[in-house]
Amino acid sequence: PPEARPVSSAEDFDRLALGFKGTVAAPHLGNTGYGVNRIYAVLVADGTTANFKFSREEQRHLCTIARDTFTPVAGGFGKKGWTTARLDRLPEDELASALLTAWQHARLRRAPKD
Repeated sequence: PPEARPVSSAEDFDRLALGFKGTVAAPHLGNTGYGVNRIYAVLVADGTTANFKFSREEQRHLCTIARDTFTPVAGGFGKKGWTTARLDRLPEDELASALLTAWQHARLRRAPKD
């Protein structure tokens, strides 16, 4: 059988997300939001899942090939590309890839005007 790869934890998520240039973490609706110009990922308070802002195409792809790991967020946010991932099913390299994708989208967006 293939060797099992270690899965990710909330600590891995925090460490990796904060490693992306310009990322700051702040409270967000009872969870922790990670952003650069705007929020691109959210670590849910219980530490078992995280939400990522992907394009709709990226969301569709991930939810198709890894449906036991990725699912669209319920409601309107899911229709905008927000996608939930179970950290207990996400190896660290795949977590890093998901964070990188979401960070790149946020980094390229201009900061909201005050």
